[in-house]
Amino acid sequence: MFGISAEKWKELNGFNTAVEIYGQPELWLETLNIVESNREKIDKFIKENLNKEKIRVIFTGAGTSAYVGDIVSSYLNKEKEYIYESIPTTDIVSNPNIYLKKDIPTLMVSFARSGNSPESVAAIELANQLVDDICHIFITCNKDGKLAEISKDEEKVLLLLMPEKSNDKGFAMTSSFSCMATAALLIFDMENFEHNKEQILNMEPIAKNILDTGYKNLEVLINSDYNRIVYLGSGSFFGLSKESALKLLELTRGQIISHNETVLGFRHGPKSIVDDNTLVFIYISEDDYSRKYDMDLLNEIYHDAGGHKVIAISNRYYKEIEDISDHYIYLSKDNSNINNEGFISLLYMLYAQIFALLSSVKTKVEPDNPNPSGLVNRVVKGVTIHSLN
Repeated sequence: MFGISAEKWKELNGFNTAVEIYGQPELWLETLNIVESNREKIDKFIKENLNKEKIRVIFTGAGTSAYVGDIVSSYLNKEKEYIYESIPTTDIVSNPNIYLKKDIPTLMVSFARSGNSPESVAAIELANQLVDDICHIFITCNKDGKLAEISKDEEKVLLLLMPEKSNDKGFAMTSSFSCMATAALLIFDMENFEHNKEQILNMEPIAKNILDTGYKNLEVLINSDYNRIVYLGSGSFFGLSKESALKLLELTRGQIISHNETVLGFRHGPKSIVDDNTLVFIYISEDDYSRKYDMDLLNEIYHDAGGHKVIAISNRYYKEIEDISDHYIYLSKDNSNINNEGFISLLYMLYAQIFALLSSVKTKVEPDNPNPSGLVNRVVKGVTIHSLN
């Protein structure tokens, strides 16, 4: 995997993380099958609970799970009539009266790898306490977690369990992230299920190509002298930029500084992070209008003085992008048959996950256990949930 043998990955204590990144295409197909086999139940639940005036749909989770909501909500807000919100559980729990409205019917969608984090459970309990008309969808990877337990015999809760192997053994969320995102993109667009199914089937060979050979596009970057990484994106790709930066920060234990921002927001101060040892990744939008702003910033950073490098990642190939980037990665030379930015995010994410994994090896951090001191844990610890009343 990624030019390193299984035996060596075990020696590096990175075998689980490498396997979980590498195995994602098969798990996407398994997720597709899970949704398809539960299609009637899911469709019925969503139609019953979205068929209300002034309904709110809140996607929630903590850390990587919150970024699933950022990616999915941005795509759905572009395509659908309802307003989808992405609000982390960590925000809801600390300020419930800001985010939860008593008189507005609410569908809360909770993303959780383990389903055991204190904020996940507390956000659900606060919603039940504060909102008169509340229902839930739990998308989780752990059949034995607290969210799965809470869902039993609850009419207003729909539980959707992800593939068992998506309950990552490694520290960082990888396959759990992409499977939960895949499920949400499917279930909130059920009227286009067959089209989206075809997109996922088309994603598999692209993903396998990235995992088997495409990762070599990153080798020149891995071997360069960098200590700061910036990820930029708009729309769904802004959520992707958050997750990309977090993966690198987690897997290198903060030895490499990572930052994320929107394309237009980057000029408003955050651009100060760029020095001669900075790599700037820009995720290029599928939207013709949004892409104009991506191109403007790409051109600006490319021509800025200094030793930094700018890397563009796009779905389709554009000659004009190649001309103004130090390194250019694209999914299709001609015309990609993937047009859903949510799904494209998952393909781009493979590059960010691999880059973080190989950077972890470079910095001599153990990918499966990057924080052996216990300063940061796989399932968060040390959170005290305080009573609202």
